[in-house]
Amino acid sequence: MKTSFWKAGHTPTLFSAFLYFDLSFMVWYVLGPLGVQIAADLGLTTQQRAMMVATPILSGALLRLVLGMLADRTSPKTAGLLGQVVVIVALFVAWFFGVHSYGQALLLGLFLGMAGASFAVALPLASQWYPAEHQGKAMGIAGAGNSGTVLAALFAPVLASMFGWNNVFGLALIPLTLTLAIFACAAKNAPNRPAPKSVADYLKALGDRDSWWFMFFYSVTFGGFLGLASTLPGYFHDQYAFDPVKAGYYTAACVFAGSLLRPLGGALADRIGGIRALLGMYTVAAICIAAVGFNLPSATAALALFVVAMLSLGAGNGAVFQLVPQRFYKEIGVMTGLVGMAGGIGGFLLTAGLGAVKQSTGDYQLGLWLFASLGVLAWFGLQGVKRRWRTTWGSAAVTAARV
Repeated sequence: MKTSFWKAGHTPTLFSAFLYFDLSFMVWYVLGPLGVQIAADLGLTTQQRAMMVATPILSGALLRLVLGMLADRTSPKTAGLLGQVVVIVALFVAWFFGVHSYGQALLLGLFLGMAGASFAVALPLASQWYPAEHQGKAMGIAGAGNSGTVLAALFAPVLASMFGWNNVFGLALIPLTLTLAIFACAAKNAPNRPAPKSVADYLKALGDRDSWWFMFFYSVTFGGFLGLASTLPGYFHDQYAFDPVKAGYYTAACVFAGSLLRPLGGALADRIGGIRALLGMYTVAAICIAAVGFNLPSATAALALFVVAMLSLGAGNGAVFQLVPQRFYKEIGVMTGLVGMAGGIGGFLLTAGLGAVKQSTGDYQLGLWLFASLGVLAWFGLQGVKRRWRTTWGSAAVTAARV
């Protein structure tokens, strides 16, 4: 007999995981909406601006593996507390002493990567409390912390224009410190956590071809979501001459769409199966991104297409993580780290790549079309593994969940 979702797990932990993830994502992403203002003050080129915005993404991707292993060895809660303290200290130093050069901006980005690594803590912390049939919803709610990007896109440029961009780092310390207190009090580790994994377990997981498929699928959905979110403030500024605040509002609409759909994507995948949900999402995203690549004269048309693309990519994030726990339930800590790392690397490559394409060709067209073609590649890859997955670990005899 199935237990209802709200009785199946531990709601305070689910809420704490979401809040921690949400605020961590806000500061992980904060250099994106501030990018235009920081670049103007520090005299950065388009490519340097893109690299500054992309640095926290790459750092976060690699640190996810480190924090994931720490969560495994100690506990998700302990790793989460440590990660939050590192981010708070880094932001305090940046605010107190100021960021005066491109090198210092990159260094701050490296430390902000620890906020991006929160993914490797928040998802296992929530997931380990819930049975298979509720994984899509649990992982979707915890993962909806992506919405922290909306807070940064909405408020960072406005606060920067009022108080200066450096003071935004100081203001961010207020909600971060509150979140640390809530997380410390309300979050609890699941009683039946899997045994700790060694480095050999990570290597063993990499030896399984399914792990590579999941890493690729997530590098397109989450990498696309994060890469576009980081690029869009600069895109709207460069393409339509928007000021940073207006570019921030347009970006916020896009990232809000993607964040909102993550839990709904997980719930939809629970209902119709993760594979079917993902196939539809890749189709829509690829079409929209390819269309934007035609350098539309209307900012409103570009916004509408970006919103639909982000809706699809956000839902795709939820759908991927409906499938991962079905295939790798015992290795969920390892796989969250590996798949999350791949998503972050995808985001870094998209952000840095779009900046490099803009710098060398003068517009974003080629970069957007290359990204759309990756969505098509992912669609064909999923078609290729669909039958094997549904007749092995995804068959009705093995799991109560729909695959």
